[in-house]
Amino acid sequence: MLYILEQHLRQAVREHLARHYPGLENLELAVEISPKPELGDFALPLCFALAKQLRRAPRAIAQEWVRHFALPAGFARLELAGAGYLNFFLDRANLARKTLGEIAAAPRKQSQQLAARFKGKVIVEHTNINPNKAAHVGHLRNAVLGDAWARLLRYRGEQVEVQNYIDNTGVQVADVVAGFEHRNEIGFELSLRQCLLAGAQSHKRENSFDYRCWELYSLVSRYFLEHPEALAWRREVLHALEAGQAPLAEQGELIAEAIVAAHLRTMARLDIHYDALPCESEILRLHFWQRAFDLLKATGAVYFSESGKTQGCWVMAQSDAAAQAGQDANEAGEGKDEENREKVIVRSDGTVTYVGKDIAYQLWKFGLLGLEFQYREFIVAGLNYKPWMTTHEGGPTMPFGHATAVFNVIDSRQSYLQNIVAQALRALGHTEAAERSFHFSYEMVGLTPRCAEELGFTLTAEEKARPHVEVSGRKGLGVKADDLMDRLIQAELPEIAQRNPGLAREMQIAAAERIAMGALRYFLLKFTRNAVIAFDFKDALSFEGETGPYIQYAAVRAGKILDKAGYSSARHPHENMKDSAAEFFAEDEFWMLLHNTLRLDSVVEQCILSQEPAHLAKYAFGLAQAFNNFYHRHPVVQESDPERKFMLLRLVAQCRAALAQALDLMGMTVPSVM
Repeated sequence: MLYILEQHLRQAVREHLARHYPGLENLELAVEISPKPELGDFALPLCFALAKQLRRAPRAIAQEWVRHFALPAGFARLELAGAGYLNFFLDRANLARKTLGEIAAAPRKQSQQLAARFKGKVIVEHTNINPNKAAHVGHLRNAVLGDAWARLLRYRGEQVEVQNYIDNTGVQVADVVAGFEHRNEIGFELSLRQCLLAGAQSHKRENSFDYRCWELYSLVSRYFLEHPEALAWRREVLHALEAGQAPLAEQGELIAEAIVAAHLRTMARLDIHYDALPCESEILRLHFWQRAFDLLKATGAVYFSESGKTQGCWVMAQSDAAAQAGQDANEAGEGKDEENREKVIVRSDGTVTYVGKDIAYQLWKFGLLGLEFQYREFIVAGLNYKPWMTTHEGGPTMPFGHATAVFNVIDSRQSYLQNIVAQALRALGHTEAAERSFHFSYEMVGLTPRCAEELGFTLTAEEKARPHVEVSGRKGLGVKADDLMDRLIQAELPEIAQRNPGLAREMQIAAAERIAMGALRYFLLKFTRNAVIAFDFKDALSFEGETGPYIQYAAVRAGKILDKAGYSSARHPHENMKDSAAEFFAEDEFWMLLHNTLRLDSVVEQCILSQEPAHLAKYAFGLAQAFNNFYHRHPVVQESDPERKFMLLRLVAQCRAALAQALDLMGMTVPSVM
C-alpha cells in the first residue's frame, strides 16, 4: 500500500513541477521514509535541489509548495520543516481501514502492487556446484542468494526460470575420475562401484558418495602437487569427457549424476528447487559450442594465435572492461597482464576453456544460438519434484531459455570471465543481450580460525591472526553443507522438546528443521553481497539477536495471540471498524507499527533496484523487533475494552501477515511451535 501511495506522490510532484517549474520536472526525486511520526510519513528534500536551479532560498520555495500543492488521494496534509523539507502526512484512518480489510492468511506469491519490469522471461542461474564432491557452506551462499533473488523477482511479477548449470566435463570431475582410475597410487581404498554401493546401503552421512568423493578429490589434489607428472591423468580424462569416449566418459557421467542427485537433496532441505539442469557435456555433444565458435570466428571476435604464450590457441582480445575485471584464477597465464591482453578460448590441444562453453550457454539462454537442448526428467530418490536435465540421447524439447534478462549468480572472483562473456555477445552484435546479462556476484564464505580448528585443521600463527581462513575444496578445508544443517537441527531439537513435551517426536523434529533452516538462510542473507562472511559455528547456531529464529519467533507469537483470543478475519470483518480506526491510529505507536508492515513492497522494490536481498533481511528483523516491543507493552488478550481489543488484534494479524510474507520471500517458514 505504501508503495502505491509513494508512486502517486511522485506522479503528483512531477505534475506540479511541470506546471509551476517548467523544465525542472525531471529533477531527481528522493522520497524518504520519515524516521519519526511527527515528521510525517514521507519527506522530500526537493526544495534544496530547486533552490540551486532557481537561486532562491529553499524555505521560501517550500512555502509555495505548502500553499499550492494538490495532495493526491490518501494524503491528509503537507507541512514545511526546517530549512525547506516537505513532510507529507497520510490519511491514517482511511489507510488503516483499507489495509486491515485485506489481511492475507498466507503469503502471496505475487505482489498486488508491483508490476514486472522485464518484458518476458528472466533466467536466474545459481548453485552451479562442480559435481565432484559434497556441497559446502560457500556453495550454500550461492544457492540461498539465488533462490531468494528468484523469489523476489517472482513476487515482483516476473516470469522466472531457475537453472542450475552442471559442469560435468570440467577439471574437477576429471580429477575424481582419474582418482578412481589410479586409486591404488593415491591411497584410496574403494573402487567407483564399491563407493556407489556403500553410499546406497549405508545410512551414515560420512559413507555417502558425495562425502567419499570429497575425500578422494582432496587426495588427488595433494598427489598432483607432489607428483606433477601425474597431471597427464587429468589431461587424458578431460579429452575423454569432451569427446564422450568410453569408458572414462561413462564413469564421469555416472559420478556427476550421483553427485548432482546428492546436491539436489542437500538444497531441497532448504526448499531450493530448479526448473532445468543444463549440462556442459550437451553443449559439446549437441554442437552448441561448435555453433558459437563458428559465429565467433566469422565475426572476428576470436582469432588463431601464431606466436607468444598463446601460440596455437584461439583467443579473444580483451576489452578494457574485461581486462580490468582481474585475473582468471583458474587458468594461470591467461589473465590481463599477458602480452596483447589475450584470453584463451580454445587451448592449443583443442580443448575448450570453460569461458568458451559459457559463451555458448549464454547465447542459448537468450535464444540466440538457433539450437535447442533435448531433455529428460531427472528423478532423484527422496526429492518431491522432478527437474529437467539435458541429454544427448534423444528426448523432448522444453520451453526453457529464450530469456529477456539473465542473472548469473557467481562469486565475485568470476567477474573477469563474466565480462568476457558479455564482450562476446557484443562482438556478435547482441548488445541488448549483453546489457541484460547481469553478474549477480557475491564475496566468498571463509571460516573463522576458531571454526577451522574445530574442524581439526592445524593453522599457522599467521592464519590464526586473520579474520577468516579461505575454504578450499582441493585441500578438503570447509564445512560440508549437510553437516552444518545436521548440527543446526541437533542444536535446536532439545529446546523444542523441552518447551513442547506433549508434541509428537516427528513434529518436534519438523519444527526443529524449520527453525534450523531459517537460521541458516537468514545468516547467509543478512550480509550484503560484497561482504566476506567469516563462518563460525557459534554465530550460525545462535538463536538470539539478529537471527532468523528471532523473526520466526515473532510470527509464532503473533499467531498464538490471535489463537488465544479466538480471532479470525472471517468472524471480524473490517467493516466493523467504523470510526475506531481514526482514534486508534491517532496514537503514534500503533500507527508506526502499521506503517512498518506496509513498507514490505517498497523494501522489495529497493532489493530489486539495488540487487541486494540483504535489505529484506534487515527489514524483517526490524519489524520483528517492533512487534516484540509492541506485544510486551500491550497485553492484547487481557484488554478489557472490546473496541480497543478488536483494533489491537487487527494490528497483530497485520504484523503476522507481513512477517510471514517477508519470511517466505527469504525462503523461510513460520514454524508451528518454537
